[in-house]
Amino acid sequence: MQDLDESHLTAFVHRSDQRTKARVKFELAALQPFLKHLRAEAKVPVPALLINESPADQLKHGYIDYLREERGLAQLSIRVYLPFISDFVDEHLTKVGYDCPHRLEALTIQEFLLARTRSRSSEYAKLLATALRSFLRFLYLRGETTNDLSVCVPTVRRWQQAKVHGFLSPDEVERVVSATDLSTPRGRRDHAILLLLARLGLRAGEIISLELDDILWRSGQIVVRGKGQVQDRLPLLSDIGEALAVYLTQDRGTSLSRRVFLRMLAPRVGLTGPAAVGHIVRLSLAKTGLRSPGRSAAHLFRHSLATRMIRNGASIAEISQVLRHRSENSTQIYAKVDFETLREVASSWPVKGGGV
Repeated sequence: MQDLDESHLTAFVHRSDQRTKARVKFELAALQPFLKHLRAEAKVPVPALLINESPADQLKHGYIDYLREERGLAQLSIRVYLPFISDFVDEHLTKVGYDCPHRLEALTIQEFLLARTRSRSSEYAKLLATALRSFLRFLYLRGETTNDLSVCVPTVRRWQQAKVHGFLSPDEVERVVSATDLSTPRGRRDHAILLLLARLGLRAGEIISLELDDILWRSGQIVVRGKGQVQDRLPLLSDIGEALAVYLTQDRGTSLSRRVFLRMLAPRVGLTGPAAVGHIVRLSLAKTGLRSPGRSAAHLFRHSLATRMIRNGASIAEISQVLRHRSENSTQIYAKVDFETLREVASSWPVKGGGV
């Protein structure tokens, strides 16, 4: 076992030509953390290649440390930025040399952005541009470049409040929440997650980060770790508390992880990321025959909660407080879904001969 490494894992999961991609991906997801555990326990030595990092890996890890320690970004936010930067480092710094980032040029950066955003959404383009600016600013602050090339990244135009967010009616929300099979451990876990989304409007990342100590049973509250490392206390509603109690006492089991929601399969650790919550939502939507919004499926409940509130007469300030927006500008988008009120202030459509 002393020579065990990643090549053995690859050979094992591809041991038969009949194995599906889904099965290979599933086995790798289970075996890679196990290999990491063996190395941590000194049962298997760390390969020299992992000890002697390449210049590219050193640069990426330096950027990760910068985001975490100096910018204060959460781990989930770092995971969003890193794929963009890895792509940029692997493609362009290979050409100029990992030890020569000062040879980067504005035109090269702009060409990379344009090539990667063709036929992509404005949201993707804006996220890529933001990640590039952050990385180039990191290179400048670190002294790797003589000029701050972040100013060379073009702005991606995106009209504010250009579209109406998708949402579910109150009846549809209840159908989705009730779609889980409460006779199974997975169904009971997913039911508790859906209730947190639907009743409190939590973000997927906030559900992932929820820990056992965050549930304050005596005071009837939940501590939510939101954006910018801000913590808020929300009411532990009766149906949420009941669903959590059932899951925690019957299905969660023991684990070294303090996260509330764990994977159903080994390793028994917290859910890997917001995508896991989105997957749960999409499965529940499919069971009820409702169309999935694609990306940000979990946010559908957040939009639905805000829509229901504004249609019931809640103010923008009240919705902003419930959703824990740092700026009320983020809440203004929900004014567009109050169709009845909008009809009262909308001008009549001009018609020929009708006069205006």
